[in-house]
Amino acid sequence: MTENSAGDILVKLDHVSKSYRSGEVVTQVLQDASLEIRKDQFVVVLGVSGSGKTTLLNLIGALDTPSVGSVVVDGQPISSMDERERTAFRRSKVGFIFQFYNLLPTLFAVENVEAALEILPLPAAEVRARARRYLGAVGLAEKAEKFPSQLSGGEQQRVAIARALAKEPVLILADEPTGNLDEGSALGIITLMSDLRRAQRAGLVVVTHNPRFAAFADRIVRVEHGRIVEVPEPSAVRP
Repeated sequence: MTENSAGDILVKLDHVSKSYRSGEVVTQVLQDASLEIRKDQFVVVLGVSGSGKTTLLNLIGALDTPSVGSVVVDGQPISSMDERERTAFRRSKVGFIFQFYNLLPTLFAVENVEAALEILPLPAAEVRARARRYLGAVGLAEKAEKFPSQLSGGEQQRVAIARALAKEPVLILADEPTGNLDEGSALGIITLMSDLRRAQRAGLVVVTHNPRFAAFADRIVRVEHGRIVEVPEPSAVRP
């Protein structure tokens, strides 16, 4: 089996275009984008604001559908699913990490992680045990009973990482996960995400402005004017 054989491919975009219509105005966001991502691969997607990189992430994560082309993730043709099927796919296969954490303010850290697991067919005891296990993995075992407002920004993002990983997904998608953090906290989050996804053997796609992610990535792509451009080496990355 070759390195890029079909069995090794986790994500495949085939000539995908995405446009949005507002009245008579049509805005082309992605154009003829093709991309393959292998299982266990850490891919960084760089690009300026408005380049289409978040749209690319939304298509991979079944949050949106292409106007043209197909998207296949873990062997499933998500671009042809209906909304109910895409929702089930996201719940079981994908962990999301966002810039602003999206934690529920009235729940403890452990309860925020549990909330992501309660939609899965797991016994209540396993939900609680898994939530605490992943909080421990991100270094927050002693802060399980803290509200988000009692945690620093970096700690809140660690809760969000635990929440995404606790689902034990095949794919983790992160949109500007360090965009709201200082440089020191950002480096810690980058390192943590890289180490944990490797231990879990999950694919990781990070959309970011932060070129420091490049040093941790297996592969780097840039979205420029709606098109995907491969970056051959981390040294070729520019802010």
